[in-house]
Amino acid sequence: MHTGTLRRRGGEQRVTFTELFFDLVYVFAVTQLSHLLLAHLSWRGAAQTLLLLLAVWWAWIYTAWHTNWFDPDRPSVRIVLVAVMLASLIMSAALPRAFGEHGLMFAAAYVAVQVVRTACSVAAAPRGPLRRNLTRVLAWAVLSGAFWIAGGLTHGLSRELLWAAAVGADLLAPWVGFVTPGLGRSSTTDWSVDGAHLAERCQLFLIIAFGESILVTGATFAAHPSPVAGAALLTAFGASVGLWWTYFGSSAEAGSRVIAAADDPGRLARSAYTFLHLPMVAGVVVSAVADELVIHHPGGHTAPGTAIAVLGGPALFLTGHALFKRVVWGRVPRSHLAGVLVFAALGALTPLVPPLALAACATATAAGVAVWAAVVRSGEPQAA
Repeated sequence: MHTGTLRRRGGEQRVTFTELFFDLVYVFAVTQLSHLLLAHLSWRGAAQTLLLLLAVWWAWIYTAWHTNWFDPDRPSVRIVLVAVMLASLIMSAALPRAFGEHGLMFAAAYVAVQVVRTACSVAAAPRGPLRRNLTRVLAWAVLSGAFWIAGGLTHGLSRELLWAAAVGADLLAPWVGFVTPGLGRSSTTDWSVDGAHLAERCQLFLIIAFGESILVTGATFAAHPSPVAGAALLTAFGASVGLWWTYFGSSAEAGSRVIAAADDPGRLARSAYTFLHLPMVAGVVVSAVADELVIHHPGGHTAPGTAIAVLGGPALFLTGHALFKRVVWGRVPRSHLAGVLVFAALGALTPLVPPLALAACATATAAGVAVWAAVVRSGEPQAA
């Protein structure tokens, strides 16, 4: 790789077909995560799924940053992406038993993604701020990787603690500027990011998550068709539409314009996109689990795990979107705050109503937030 592999700045940088092809692996990864949570619907299972989701997101988002700097249509960059794609496929395949016999396979694949891709980035970057920044990123990837591999070699609680430490290092690194002895630290202005491109990449990952949710909904209904399951299908679909509309109604496009025009796009790329899109993705994954649970068992007693998934998924999504708006526009929308409060209040209905009724209430709430937010946007288009 050489400096000619850098993306050209200036003009509109669109997502390439190479990047879209790369994303196909992460459709599989998101599906694996939702199935894992469904199979281990407990607090410990949720914590394990969260650890793995963080790893999957980190592998993907760092690759999105990589293709923001380097042109994925260049043969050398494309070869790196194909290699990362293969490692990501192995990592995704290991997800269901990552806390069992496939722990080392998962850890090794994840570390390979992070270390090899970043090392190639360092080799390709011209001398200057970008190379120094990427060298710091590589140092932190090696540090985190040591914890991932150590966790893969252990079992039980030791693995969970070591992987939690690895995730902690991954999350901390951007906030401390990847500070490294002898190399200093990066500032967000060192990250010469194309904001509109990175925004589009994160939006597409949300589409992946929504697509997986719809896939789960359709597949579960196909396996258990009945009139009441059909009602649950409509409820699940309505909730997905409500959440999708809340984000993509105009804030997605408006956010892209804001980061593209920002004086320090690296700051928004870090906080609004790298970090605050993650709770939205998590919310969609949890909602997909809720959809499968409700379609499969629409009547009878509502189990606590089902209630938490039905109400917690959209509440998590709205929380992430509210924080995103806070960072981008400096305000938290009242529609989102009201929606989260309603979801919390609906928890009182859990002992009284069947899963389908609770899901219908959640769908109505999500739709209400979408309508409220759309009305506000139509009255204040500048606020998105």
